[in-house]
Amino acid sequence: MEKTTPKGANRILFMNTFAFTICFAAWMLNGVLVTFLTSNQIYDWGPTEIGWLLGIPVLTGAIFRLPAGLLTDKFGGKPIYTALLMICAIPMFLVSYADSYWAFALFSFGFGLAGVSFSIGIAYTSVWFPKERQGVALGIFGAGNAGAALTTLLGPTLLNYFTSNGANLDGWRKLPVVYAAVLAATGILFFLFTTNKKPKSSNKTLAGQLEPLKDIRVWRFGLYYFLVFGCFVAFSQWLVPYFVNVYYLPLVTAGILAALFSFPSGVIRAFGGWLSDRFGGRKVMYWVLGSSVLISFLLIVPRMEITSPGKGVLAARDGVVTAVAPDSISVDDVKYPVKKKEGKLDDLGEGLLVFPTKEMWQEPAVEVGQKVKRKELLAKGVTKIFFQANVWVFAVLVILIGAIWGIGKAAVYKHIPEYFPEEVGVVGGMVGVLGGLGGFFSPIIFGYLLDGTGLWTSAWMFMFLLSAICLIWMHRVVQKMMHAEEPELMKKMDK
Repeated sequence: MEKTTPKGANRILFMNTFAFTICFAAWMLNGVLVTFLTSNQIYDWGPTEIGWLLGIPVLTGAIFRLPAGLLTDKFGGKPIYTALLMICAIPMFLVSYADSYWAFALFSFGFGLAGVSFSIGIAYTSVWFPKERQGVALGIFGAGNAGAALTTLLGPTLLNYFTSNGANLDGWRKLPVVYAAVLAATGILFFLFTTNKKPKSSNKTLAGQLEPLKDIRVWRFGLYYFLVFGCFVAFSQWLVPYFVNVYYLPLVTAGILAALFSFPSGVIRAFGGWLSDRFGGRKVMYWVLGSSVLISFLLIVPRMEITSPGKGVLAARDGVVTAVAPDSISVDDVKYPVKKKEGKLDDLGEGLLVFPTKEMWQEPAVEVGQKVKRKELLAKGVTKIFFQANVWVFAVLVILIGAIWGIGKAAVYKHIPEYFPEEVGVVGGMVGVLGGLGGFFSPIIFGYLLDGTGLWTSAWMFMFLLSAICLIWMHRVVQKMMHAEEPELMKKMDK
């Protein structure tokens, strides 16, 4: 690890961040492309099949992160990153020839290698910066997550252009060709403008490199990253069909809103690095996980209309019904008031409603001439509850939780060079694997939850549960450490 910032470090950081942005944009391609293909009925794929196609590239980027981190520690970032960019361009280009589900799955598995750019870039960036600047440097590098916003923002527009606004649907095949060309060009630029550098641990054996993986701390960091990174990746793709299906938005509009989720989460990661350097990664993670629990809970409630029995009108004594009107019922000489339906919920669909709204009314349950006994129901009560789940309120909450996860991504990786300064590649790779698996499994889980419950908000139920587990585990570990080490622990907690 460097004691001072060497010459050329900022240039390496820029190239790392630029390459990571391009790789991340390519990694997220299926979120836009698959939604376009299914919404235009080019292919008849259901929610589960869509979930798999969204998850397969993420799986590749997850399972190969550890080997990529090992190779970067061994050979340095320049040759590994350059090779990755050139290799990913090949299956990306072949997507343009795909004409079946399995072809899409195969080529998606191939270009999903772009996801391993994260573990390469983390290791390659870390060796160029001293400890006190690593939080900010890694945060700036992690801002390349904003590549997801590039795809969700520009992808639908390019698809509309290439297909002549739907007149030539086969024009979608030009999009992966463009992505392949950009990947290859980035690989050439990276080779020309970077300098190779390896950590001191590069001469370790494979067993020595893998030694840190025995530490439970690595796996705990991985669970945090499963949430703040993996679920960010999942929603970067899942939000496009979410907005289309739940709010009936056009694909371009859905892509813009999904980009508003992705872009701040990526850019704010640099701020998360600064916060972690300033206040400590663990304090930041407490705030991140607590906020994730709260916001995901708020997003659980779906758009709904519930009609339920309410307070009715009961006869005070025996008698005969003599009159039935919309606002009253008469039994002999006793007149019972009845609350009429006002219909105030009939025209609320287009307005802005933040909180659930209700209306209560009563409907006559007897007829003129009918004999009734004491406490017999004269008018049944009806309660109707309407929750709009307004698209703009939803979008604001989603953007907020995305930004919070972005800060959390930096906080997690602040810990790695602190505890494992010479094994950033392997530890960062393993944490990245677990985070990437979050991006793989989450869309698939979302698909199965949607099929099983019929609720799009079931994805947020999963987020609430996962956030709560992470927060509880972290708090229990901190409490255990405090009781075990006391004063020495408090110093570590602020790192």
